[in-house]
Amino acid sequence: MRAALELRDVRKSFGRTEIIRGASLAVQPGERVAIIGPNGAGKSTLFNLISGRFGPTSGEILLDGRAITGLSPFEINRRGLARSFQVSNLFTRLSVFENLRCAVLWSLGYRYSFWKFLADLRDANERAEEVLAMIKLDRRRDVLAMNLTYAEQRALEIGITIAGGAGVILLDEPTAGMSKSETGSFVNLIRDVTVGKTLLTVEHDMGVVFGLADKIAVLVYGEVIAFDEPAAVRANARVQEAYLGSVLADAQAAAAGH
Repeated sequence: MRAALELRDVRKSFGRTEIIRGASLAVQPGERVAIIGPNGAGKSTLFNLISGRFGPTSGEILLDGRAITGLSPFEINRRGLARSFQVSNLFTRLSVFENLRCAVLWSLGYRYSFWKFLADLRDANERAEEVLAMIKLDRRRDVLAMNLTYAEQRALEIGITIAGGAGVILLDEPTAGMSKSETGSFVNLIRDVTVGKTLLTVEHDMGVVFGLADKIAVLVYGEVIAFDEPAAVRANARVQEAYLGSVLADAQAAAAGH
């Protein structure tokens, strides 16, 4: 089976400092993969390389078998990869519905136009309503994004990310800053909206990682030292020594609670 997303010996240096040191990874269609690792491991840099924000120093990145190495973020997005960020990036003075409608326009074939009324674009409105229901913000439809709670803003961010129909979704610390109850609900939301899609997420909450991911990639000092199912990663002595250590018991308990 052709990988939905593949990294082949990807490296990234800033000056003389090598941040990503030959990362290789193949994520299969429909898999949910969590990237974990200590602070400074290169997780955000890796996401920036995949999404086109940075270009790799060497190596190759493929999306559905096609090279995307060196492409700009908008070109990669149009090929079927969408990303959310740690900090919500919303049109704060537009409503929830208007944010979602903006997100679906390009995927439906609408380009820049000064003579079309958004209210008349039936397919765009219907798709926005569909995503609105998926992220469970129906009752907040007409609320300005700036007036949403933090958890609701994160849900809207997820909605914007999936609205264009991308097959590969990157979520950067989606549950950061949430309470325990908000986190549990948000994990369920992520599961629901990524059905049939390929998910790659950076996450520090081990309960979320072990409760959500089909596979876990462990990144340490810019290298993927393990990539396997959660049980195998838990038992990996190298992973325990390099990163997880004594947090495994806590992670298992947290995962059991989800």
